[in-house]
Amino acid sequence: MIEHSLQAVNLSSLSDGKFFPSPAAWEDQVLYFLLLDRFSDGQEKGYTSNDGAIVRRGSTPVFQPIDGGNAEESIWKAAGQNFCGGNLHGLTSKLGYLERLGVTAIWISPIFKQVSFKETYHGYGIQNFLDVDPHFGKRDDLRTLVRTAHAHGIYVILDIILNHTGDVFRYNPNRYWTERDGQTVMDPRWDGHPYDVQGFHDQFGEPTLPFQPLDLTVHPEAWPHGAVWPIEFQEPGVFTGKGHITNWDFSPEFLEGDFLDLKNIQLGSGDVDQFQPSPALKALAEVYKFWMAFADVDGYRVDTVKHMDLGASRYFASVIHEFAQSIGKENFYLIGEITGGRTRAFQTLETTGLDAALGIDDIPDKMEYLVKGYRNPEDYFQLFRNSILVQKESHVWFRNRVVTLFDDHDQVRKGPNKARFCAGPDGPSGLVNVLALNALTMGIPCIYYGSEQYFDGHGPSDQFIRECMFGGEFGAFQSHHRHFFNEESHAYQQLATILELRRKKFALRRGRQYLREISGNGIDFGLPRMLGGQIRSVVPWSRIFNDQEILLAINTDYASPRSAWVTIDDGLHQVGRTLTCLYSTSPVQIGQETTVEARNGKAVVLTLPAGGLVIYE
Repeated sequence: MIEHSLQAVNLSSLSDGKFFPSPAAWEDQVLYFLLLDRFSDGQEKGYTSNDGAIVRRGSTPVFQPIDGGNAEESIWKAAGQNFCGGNLHGLTSKLGYLERLGVTAIWISPIFKQVSFKETYHGYGIQNFLDVDPHFGKRDDLRTLVRTAHAHGIYVILDIILNHTGDVFRYNPNRYWTERDGQTVMDPRWDGHPYDVQGFHDQFGEPTLPFQPLDLTVHPEAWPHGAVWPIEFQEPGVFTGKGHITNWDFSPEFLEGDFLDLKNIQLGSGDVDQFQPSPALKALAEVYKFWMAFADVDGYRVDTVKHMDLGASRYFASVIHEFAQSIGKENFYLIGEITGGRTRAFQTLETTGLDAALGIDDIPDKMEYLVKGYRNPEDYFQLFRNSILVQKESHVWFRNRVVTLFDDHDQVRKGPNKARFCAGPDGPSGLVNVLALNALTMGIPCIYYGSEQYFDGHGPSDQFIRECMFGGEFGAFQSHHRHFFNEESHAYQQLATILELRRKKFALRRGRQYLREISGNGIDFGLPRMLGGQIRSVVPWSRIFNDQEILLAINTDYASPRSAWVTIDDGLHQVGRTLTCLYSTSPVQIGQETTVEARNGKAVVLTLPAGGLVIYE
C-alpha cells in the first residue's frame, strides 16, 4: 500500500534496523551512471550472470558488428523519445557485470513515479515522490536491487530532485503571446509575477482537478495518476507558480522559474544564514529520509543545485546527514549537480555541506579533447591545482569533492550537437586512454553506461546519447533487439584491469597529482604542449602518496609510437634504480623496466605504443 500522505509513513519503524555502512572514503570508489530505462530489461541471453554462469534463457542475443544499422531509422529514432523498458529487475541481474568491471557504486537516474501522460523516461518528471514508477518496477524491487548490490560490494546512489515536480498542473496565462505549432497562444514565461492556475492535471494531462489538497472521496480519479503526491505537495503554496525560465543565467529567474514544463517548488526564503525552509522543503527532506530508511541506499545525487537557494541546499544537507548518521550511515554522500564553473561549485560545497560536485567547470571538455589531442595537458591538470580560491591543499579538496566524467546523459557543454566520446575522430582508438585518465587522475571517477562498450551516440538532442544497453527498439549503433553486456569487449577488459590496479594501489586513489615535464633529447625539458592547434605527444603524470610514486602516461599520437624522457620526483628515486611497467596497452611491455637517470633532477625514458597508455611503479 503506497501512502497518500507523509503522515502515514512510519519512519521510526523503518529506521529500527541494521543498515549497510558507508565507505570510509568515497575517493576509493568507482561510480557508474546509468539511465534505468536504457540499461536492462532482464530479457538478455548469452551474458554472464551475477554468480558467473552463462545465462541461456531470455530472448535478446548479444550484439555483433554485423548488427549495426539493423533497425529502421525512423522507428529507431521515434523509440528513443519514449520509455524503452529498462527496469530495476534488469539492473539487478547485471550487477555481476558491473562488479567484474570494477564498479563499486552505481548512480541510478530517478526511479520515482512519473506523470502518466508524458514519456519522461529519464525520471525527472515526478508525480509521486513516495512510489516507484511502474515502468521500472515496485518499491520492493528497489530494496532487492540495493540488497543484491551490497552483497556484490556495490554502493547505490539515487538521483533525486528537490527543485521541481513533473508537469502536474496547468497555468492560466494572461500575457505574452507566442507562436506555437502554427497557433498564437499565451506563453507562461517568467517575469517575476505569479500566474493563475487552471488546476492539477488528471491522468490524461487535463487540468480537471482542483488546485488544492484533494479529498479522494470527492475526487477518487486523482489517485494514483492525477495531481501530485503525497498530499503535502498539493498545497498551492508549494509552487512558485511564476512560469518557465527563458534566461537561464539571470537571477532570480533561474531560481524561481519552472525548468521547461516541470513545476518549480518554493523551497523557502532568506539568505543562507537566516534561511527559513518552506513546508515543501521539510516534506522533501522527509521523503528522502524515507527512501534511505526503506531501501538502505548509500547516497544521493541532487539534481539542479544551481536552481536552488544555497540555504535550501544547506538545510537539506544538514537534515539528511543527521538522519543518515542516526541510522549508522556515517558517510552518506550528497553529490550536487552544480553548473556554473569551478568558483560556484567550490563556494556551493563550502557553504551548503554537500559532499561533492559533479563534473565541475570544464573537466569533461578538457578530459575528452586532451586525449584526442586538442587541448593543452596543463589546462586539464590545472583544474585540480591549488589556487587563491581553494584555501587548502588541493589534493585534499579535489580528491573527494569532485566527481569526474567525460560522457553523460545531457552534455550541456556541447549545446544542441550531442556526441559521445567514441563518435568523433580517434574516439574508439582513444577510449581506453580517456577511461584511464578519468580513473587514474584526481576526483571520484564516474563511467557513463555504454562507454565501456564503445557507444558512439550522436545527434541533435539528448536521446541520441541515451542508447539502450539491452537493445530493445533503440539499441546503440542504430540497432535493435541486441544487447551489449559483452565482457569480451576490449575496452571492458582493459578498464577492468586498470580499475583492479587502482584498487590495489593506494596512490592511484588518493595520491597527489603532477603533470610531468618531458624531453626528446634528455637535456631540454618542458611540459607537453599543443603545436599548431594539436598535440601529438607523450603526456605523463605522477600520483604520489607518502613515499610512493606511480608514473602514468598516454600517447596522443594515434598514428605512431612515441618515446620521451619523463621527469620523476627527485627525492623519491635514486640514480640506477628502475621503475617496472605494471600495465601497457601493448602487453609485451608489462614487466619491462626503465632506469632512473640524473636528468632534470631525475628522469626515465618511457616508450608508448601509438595511442597507448603505460603505468610504471
